[in-house]
Amino acid sequence: MWYSIIGEDVPDSLPLRKELRPAHLERIEELSKVGRVLAAGPNPVEDFPLAEGGSNQRLNQPTEAGFSGSIMIVDFDSLEEATRWANGDPYLTGGVFSKVTVKPFMKVLP
Repeated sequence: MWYSIIGEDVPDSLPLRKELRPAHLERIEELSKVGRVLAAGPNPVEDFPLAEGGSNQRLNQPTEAGFSGSIMIVDFDSLEEATRWANGDPYLTGGVFSKVTVKPFMKVLP
């Protein structure tokens, strides 16, 4: 089943986020390789328009405003398993996230 994992950043998390990003992404990429990631990404603090053609060329180039959190929609066998995985995320254990919420997710569209 799909689960949404919502991480909320502590204030001024950008330096720590940059430091822990490789370990954070490695765990998500492991799930992605076996088709268990529907979507994953950060919530930028700033709203900015997409580049021409709809692409986000700033994806890996955060402004100094940083991020307010992240959302992942991932596949696990149970809420308990999803929660255990989320609780091991380097962003949580390393202090980027102040809080993580895990909830069942039902994909309707597209």
